[in-house]
Amino acid sequence: MDSKKLALLCRELADNKKAENIAVLDVRELSTVTDYFVIASGTSEPHLRAIVNEIEGKLSGDHALNPRARDGTYQTAWVVLDYFDVIIHVMRSDVRDRYDLETLWGDAPRVRARKASAPRARVAKT
Repeated sequence: MDSKKLALLCRELADNKKAENIAVLDVRELSTVTDYFVIASGTSEPHLRAIVNEIEGKLSGDHALNPRARDGTYQTAWVVLDYFDVIIHVMRSDVRDRYDLETLWGDAPRVRARKASAPRARVAKT
């Protein structure tokens, strides 16, 4: 799976667990360490755990992908999953505001979510 698809999948998985303010930053031109950051907020320790478990579980079970490193704890309210080309930061909102990764990596373009296409109108058969 290419790194952009992985980043977008991680955004979708975080959204499955109602993560807040999900951002995907394209840092390919700014970093030699990774291609994308996925940053998501949770409201509590259980919420952070649910988001992280969804990402790790689905990537492992459905795609045989495991993080090469995992750092942080739910108690510190910041967990980092390193999938080499994609690094996921799951944080409580106050921690996210304090460290402000989006400003730190302010030159990185944001990857926008593709808008769902409008459902097609059904034509009634007579």
